[in-house]
Amino acid sequence: MRKLLLFLLVTSALTVKAQDEKTDLDIINKIIKEGTANSQIMDIAFHLTDVSGPRLTNSPGYFRAANYAVTQLKKWGADKAGLEAWGDFGQGWQLKKSYIAMTAPYYKPIMAFPKTWTQSTKGLVKADVVVINVKDSTELAQYKGKLAGKVVLVNRVDEYKHSFKPDANRYTDDELKKMADFKPNPQPQGPGGNQQNFARFGAAQRLNTLIKQMITEEGAAAYLTSSPASHDGTIFVQGPAGNRVDFTNGKPSVLEIAVSFEDIKTINRLVNMGTTVSLDLDVQSEFTGSDVKGYNVIGEIKGTDPKLKDEVVMLGAHLDSWQGSTGATDNASGCAVMLEVMRIFKTLNLQPKRTIRIALWSGEEQGLLGSRGWIKNNVGDRVTKDVKPEQGKISAYYNIDNGTGKIRGVYLEGNSAVQPIFAKWLEPFHSVGASTLTLQNTGGTDHISFNELGIPGFQFIQDEIEYDTRTHHTTMDSYDHLVPDDLKQMATIVATFVYNTAQRAEKLPRKEMPKPAPVRQ
Repeated sequence: MRKLLLFLLVTSALTVKAQDEKTDLDIINKIIKEGTANSQIMDIAFHLTDVSGPRLTNSPGYFRAANYAVTQLKKWGADKAGLEAWGDFGQGWQLKKSYIAMTAPYYKPIMAFPKTWTQSTKGLVKADVVVINVKDSTELAQYKGKLAGKVVLVNRVDEYKHSFKPDANRYTDDELKKMADFKPNPQPQGPGGNQQNFARFGAAQRLNTLIKQMITEEGAAAYLTSSPASHDGTIFVQGPAGNRVDFTNGKPSVLEIAVSFEDIKTINRLVNMGTTVSLDLDVQSEFTGSDVKGYNVIGEIKGTDPKLKDEVVMLGAHLDSWQGSTGATDNASGCAVMLEVMRIFKTLNLQPKRTIRIALWSGEEQGLLGSRGWIKNNVGDRVTKDVKPEQGKISAYYNIDNGTGKIRGVYLEGNSAVQPIFAKWLEPFHSVGASTLTLQNTGGTDHISFNELGIPGFQFIQDEIEYDTRTHHTTMDSYDHLVPDDLKQMATIVATFVYNTAQRAEKLPRKEMPKPAPVRQ
């Protein structure tokens, strides 16, 4: 840690400029020192993961984590810290028990995890396995009347592929240079070769929907699924196929179970060779709570400048996770970073000119529901682009949601006007690998909700570590996969960006407001 601290500290006392851009290097040094020498980030992460448990939206684990975050924000002296409803989500859900084993032709524990919002078994259930082997929906009729009380899986033709790449990696200089050299394509893309892939994917999805419907109507005991990525002890597990709104409002899915690739292929081969495969299943879960509202965690540090205090700099991360583990890299890491930023601000008694607002979102895993709900309530309509006064007050939103890897730079989301500004802000962090700016967009997380209404929203470039190979939406996403020094680096960079944004004479430059969605005739 001492080496990291000495490496980070900025020795120059000179101000840096980009179009009259100024930064306070004395404050930046204090942020770096507090965020490294006195970091509390791993303790925060421990409470969000091991102590809270899985954080599916509206589950007991989610509220344990949310209430912890509110308590800490209040303890540090943040203003307006609390839970804020964003709209309807549905009931919470939690797993109470899971036992799955093959009992014939021999005993074998099955590595598996029930998907979210699925039904329980009625105690211990013993059932044989049926493999559905069809090319299209016209062949499904042969299974009618044969699935009641059975465990069902769809025939697997994919094969295990050995990987000779490391599970964990960091960006190389060449990869970062390619990102920095990226040039947006101003021309809209026309039809391409991917249309056939999309068509095949759509046909497969429609067939899977019909299979799931038949399994449900026939009264199957369970539905087994897998992915080639669920290998070597890691299981990728999310929600079941179907309508999440139905599942969280009193219509749970048939019991759907994610199984390791090795185990599902073993079962598949045995059944296809004519062997009777029997399973024991005892899965117990429950829907929780009567309040169907979804809640975000919100807290503030009030601005001090009489002219700028009503303007806002926002930072955030999604607090919810899937059920398969405790969501350490997705996204307790991001939440711990943002909470640590708030702690650093209050510990150093920083006096931001603009108000700082933290938001820890729920419902992100189901489609950015918490951030989009907050935007709708406070900022405007993402479809019509009708906006409220708050839209003009938010200078920027900074998001973390790419795992535990340290920051290597920023995705600018096509906002070239901020490039020289951010380049100067990153200068103190070149020595720890953060120097890349790319005009590329990156999707799938909550900064999108802000960009949709013309507010500069940014996601940081992060080293992948094991995010895509081992932890993202898997049973392995636990505290042990966090990298402490990387999280500390992230907190100091985010704190610096938030502080610099709060102190600027002007809000950050904006792109043109996106156009409203076309009205369908």
